[in-house]
Amino acid sequence: MRYIKFLSVVLFLGLLTACGIYSLSGASIPADAKTMSVGYFRNRAPSVQATLSSVFTDKLKDYLISQSNLTLIDGFADLQFSGEIVGYSINPTSIQSNDKAAMNRLTITVQVRYKNRFDDKSGFSQNFSRYRDYDANLSLASVESGLIEEIVEELVEDIYQRAFVNW
Repeated sequence: MRYIKFLSVVLFLGLLTACGIYSLSGASIPADAKTMSVGYFRNRAPSVQATLSSVFTDKLKDYLISQSNLTLIDGFADLQFSGEIVGYSINPTSIQSNDKAAMNRLTITVQVRYKNRFDDKSGFSQNFSRYRDYDANLSLASVESGLIEEIVEELVEDIYQRAFVNW
């Protein structure tokens, strides 16, 4: 009997997720939505990192594709993501007694615009910001690509959560 109840629950959850009504991640992607678009996020920060636009745009596309059953298209889509990178900065976070930085902080900020063709109220325009601290004795060049990867992953997750989990 317990086996039948368990199997029934699993089948019911499978049906809900297959229909796009509910996701096990808690995401609520509109059932009518079939397509999405992600515009290229240009780097408009005062300090520009050469590969950041491509890295961010590609990671956002990859994450959205992996977390939904939507088709990625160019141009007008049911769900649209656009924006730009508006901040890329390195600042000292802790100063030693000799007035030298012990740690530096790399911060990336992106402005995101999300439009849902089926529900104007769920759209938003918002800045998302994440950072990573690193040892000031290390050169930025030696840690930059790893820090960018970590920060971008968190930013992409934040954007997905805001768009589909609505935190």
